[in-house]
Amino acid sequence: MLKKIVIALFVLVAVIAVIVALQPAEFRIARSATIAAPAPVVFQQVNDFHNWQNWSPWEGRDPAMKRIFDGAPAGAGAVYRWEGNKEVGSGSMTIAESRPNELVTIRLEFLKPFRATSMAEFAFKPDGNRTAVTWSMTGRNNFMAKAVHLFLNMDKIIGDDFERGLAQMKQIAEAPGK
Repeated sequence: MLKKIVIALFVLVAVIAVIVALQPAEFRIARSATIAAPAPVVFQQVNDFHNWQNWSPWEGRDPAMKRIFDGAPAGAGAVYRWEGNKEVGSGSMTIAESRPNELVTIRLEFLKPFRATSMAEFAFKPDGNRTAVTWSMTGRNNFMAKAVHLFLNMDKIIGDDFERGLAQMKQIAEAPGK
């Protein structure tokens, strides 16, 4: 009887391992919004990490979060490091590419609560006094991330944060006097 239980557990673990291994190796999460403001106004919200405190969906989750700005003041080479509570963790962002009013690409390095490296991209499509913004994040899923994704819908969780951030950015960029 014990032998059958051990074999059944082994088969169950093997099936779960195969299911996890077959999950996608890469992920992409993206959300878009149209903001009634010219591209330079919207672009500046992203291109300068000092502005993120006004709209980032993670900023309000830890009022005591430590922030360090390093490198260039804005654009390519600008660095933002943070260390906070368990909700925001710790890590850094570095602007890898900045094309005015078109694109900002950011290398994300998460240290806590887990180690991971991803790329974020903000694409801007100007249309007169309106700007379509697409915020995306791409990366690779290791075995543990694949297992977590079986139980948590990361597209929904991160996507909801992106939507909140874009809504806050919209509110700031569309405010009178911008």
